[in-house]
Formats: sequence, structure tokens, C-alpha cells
Amino acid sequence: MKLEGLGWLGVRTERFEETVALYRDVMGLRPYAEDAESARFRLDNGTEIHVYGPADEFHEFFGAAPVVGFLVDDVERVRAEMEAAGIRFIGETQHNEVESWNHFAGPDRNVYEIVSRRR
Repeated sequence: MKLEGLGWLGVRTERFEETVALYRDVMGLRPYAEDAESARFRLDNGTEIHVYGPADEFHEFFGAAPVVGFLVDDVERVRAEMEAAGIRFIGETQHNEVESWNHFAGPDRNVYEIVSRRR
């Protein structure tokens, strides 16, 4: 397995408005998608930052720590390698038109993610 970089950062927070303001007003990022439950930002290099508020029940499994997405070349191949090493994945691999990703539990009990972009 070869990590190519960090491709994604997600955080679920009780202080949703303040956290969105940090990225938007202090760091100067503009959300490409925003609703009452989440705000999504994209850096120039393609790295995404997602902020989820307490109303977003889908991401409750995140816990209190930020979730980092490790950029890999092929999520399915890397998942198989990691499972062979004893890593437990959370659910099935998810896909959209440009990316594939899958969350996993680290030995520190934090949630992480592997993500690959379609080339």
C-alpha cells in the first residue's frame, strides 16, 4: 500500500456554526455545499473538509475526533490489504461520480478513512 496524501478531513461537532465560521470567515474558504446539517469545503488541490453538525445523524459514528481520509490509488485493493492485516472497516465501500471511500476503526479507536479519486 502507498499513501498518496491526505484527501479529506471530516469533523462532527456540537459547535457547528462556530466551526463553519472558522473555515469560512477565518480561513477564507467558501462552501461548495451547505445545509442545516453540514458544510463542505474544497481546497485548490482537491482536498475536502466536511463539517457535520449535531443534526447530522448519519455521521454519529465519527465520535469526537476529526476523521482523516488517506488518499490511496485503489480503495478496494487497499481495503483488502488492510483487512488481511486485521483492520476492521465500517460498512461497505461508498462511491460517487469522482471518488470511492471507506471508513475504518484504528487501533486508537478513532475513525479514519481511505479514499481514492477516479482518474
